[in-house]
Amino acid sequence: MAYSNAQRKQHIYELQTYLHAIALMNSRIPLIIPDGIYSNETIIAVKAFQREYGLPDTGNTDSATWNKIVSVYKEMQKSSPLPYAVFPSSKYVAAKGDSGQLVYILQAMLSDIGKSYDNAPSIDICGKYNDTTAEAVRRFQRWSGLPQNGKVDSGTWNMLVHCCEHMQSMTK
Repeated sequence: MAYSNAQRKQHIYELQTYLHAIALMNSRIPLIIPDGIYSNETIIAVKAFQREYGLPDTGNTDSATWNKIVSVYKEMQKSSPLPYAVFPSSKYVAAKGDSGQLVYILQAMLSDIGKSYDNAPSIDICGKYNDTTAEAVRRFQRWSGLPQNGKVDSGTWNMLVHCCEHMQSMTK
């Protein structure tokens, strides 16, 4: 059976997907967007990968290059989880009216606390810093001896993180 153009494009897309993931973890590999076309950008990324991992710098994906790319990709999947710094800075304050990723995470933390303690309010995870979120923050601040303003500064954030880490260690 002949190797079709659709199969070739799928293999290139798979190669680019692996290189994209590797580039997210290794800044010396250029970040490419998988599109199934072995363009100059793909050649540059393959060459950078080959240099980085001690392979001949050809830009071609021979079996040695393919095997190394797959190996590096699979090793990345087994690595320890990385910490994710979501709180922007020590001067930042999250407050009513905010929305986005930080608020989702904040609400998820407050929700976990609410599930673990009978006297903690339940909270919906909606990504909007609303009245319910502000009240849950004030209650948490009261329990933690923090100023009860319903806003999350780095001190409140750190206390929330420690509380959640403590709860996780108790379930292990």
